[in-house]
Amino acid sequence: VQLQASGGGLVQAGASLTLSCTASGHTFSGYAMGWFRQAPGKEREFVAAVDWVGDYTSYADSVEGRFTISRDSAKNTVYLRMSSLLPEDTAVYYCARGNARNPTRSKWNVWGQGTLVTVSS
Repeated sequence: VQLQASGGGLVQAGASLTLSCTASGHTFSGYAMGWFRQAPGKEREFVAAVDWVGDYTSYADSVEGRFTISRDSAKNTVYLRMSSLLPEDTAVYYCARGNARNPTRSKWNVWGQGTLVTVSS
């Protein structure tokens, strides 16, 4: 399976942006999906995750209430809707597929190539 992330770009603080991650080569139905990010000079960190049917979601405290993760299994795509963006949200965003239905039980074993989000102040 390959994951292709897209939708990144340069936006001003306060703006909104939606990232997409499409799976090819194998369906991602049946697996949790997640978004992670890595800011310059920092380690990769968890952003959000969704379970295999889209009923359960979890978020990092730093994005809770501003970001929304969702999935469309018919399109093999997971989304990250980001609003009220802050300069500290600047990072390369990666999508990942877990090896279980529930993200709390998953190890993230398939990664996309990342898409850059830059938020200017």
